[in-house]
Amino acid sequence: MNFFKKIFPSKSQHKNYYTDFWNWFQTKEKEFHTVVKNRSNLELDLFNKLSTQLDQLHEGFYFLAGMKDKETAELVFTADGSLKNIVFIEALVDAAPSIKGWHFTALKPPSNSPDIGIKMSDYEFDKDTISFYYHEHAEHPDAIDITFVHQDYTEENASIISNGTFIFLDNFLGELNFATLIDNIDLVAPKNAQEKLIPIEKLNDFLIWRQKEFIEKYDGTRHNTDDDEYAMLEGILENGNTIIVTINSELLHWDSKASHPWILRVEIPYDGTDNNGMPHQEMYDLLNDLEDEMIEVLPSQDGYLNVGRQTGDNIRTLFLACKEFRKPSLVCFNFKQKYQSKITLEYTIYKDKYWLSFDRFVKH
Repeated sequence: MNFFKKIFPSKSQHKNYYTDFWNWFQTKEKEFHTVVKNRSNLELDLFNKLSTQLDQLHEGFYFLAGMKDKETAELVFTADGSLKNIVFIEALVDAAPSIKGWHFTALKPPSNSPDIGIKMSDYEFDKDTISFYYHEHAEHPDAIDITFVHQDYTEENASIISNGTFIFLDNFLGELNFATLIDNIDLVAPKNAQEKLIPIEKLNDFLIWRQKEFIEKYDGTRHNTDDDEYAMLEGILENGNTIIVTINSELLHWDSKASHPWILRVEIPYDGTDNNGMPHQEMYDLLNDLEDEMIEVLPSQDGYLNVGRQTGDNIRTLFLACKEFRKPSLVCFNFKQKYQSKITLEYTIYKDKYWLSFDRFVKH
């Protein structure tokens, strides 16, 4: 967790985010242990109290509770699929004290049993009902594109089967693997399968093999954007507002895009209602200073590529392509806190191995 030393340099800041929570938990742990062990009043005596504290710590933290063995209660903290919260969940558990009778886990772990299964709305989700096959794409050879097949899938129950299958995969593969290793997922009925079906028990080995191949292919790949050429595009929207895009035209034609598969999108709204949707000079300078600071903290030589920015219609959007997603989450969270009195900053991180979301900036 070296990132945290840079993002939260003072011990007091670190304490505010982690130690205070765990100090509070230790005052309640015997009460919580009894509740979990006896499975009594879980919602009232554990879930509500713990959720309130976690909401104060960080938005988007969730948890599961149960007995790991006869005497050990376990709390599994989960980001519920939110990539940008994974690093904070990991840090929270990393800061947990040793408490007798308790085990703390960051993210739902993969199942160690091939017999794992769940039931939802009278449908079964297990190795007997779910299988898969994968697609190979000549133009996107590194894409992991998987179609899952559930024996009971129909158009009428598509929502239920999809939800159940995703929950099963989240538990079968583990939260981190499910969130990061698959690029595209489809779900079909057996009659619509286009390839030979593969037992679901082989999915984990398949993903490990593909990930190992990917790492070996791109390990050490870097691109320095300092001398890249940027193109400027300007247009007028239907509402009459101006929009200006500054884009790294050289980078968009790079042949190793897949080495930086995580896209960081930062959005900063501002008031440009009387300026054709563009920021006034003071805000313009602040936005540029913030961007320069972010690029300094996330430099290209470390695996964070400045793809470009879009300004107009009362919002500035920054785009970075990253080799990993943890440090960008920390940096953006820190920026939100640092500049909260001046701006509202929102960010998202998503996987786009071939940067297809930037196709609109490329001439075909």
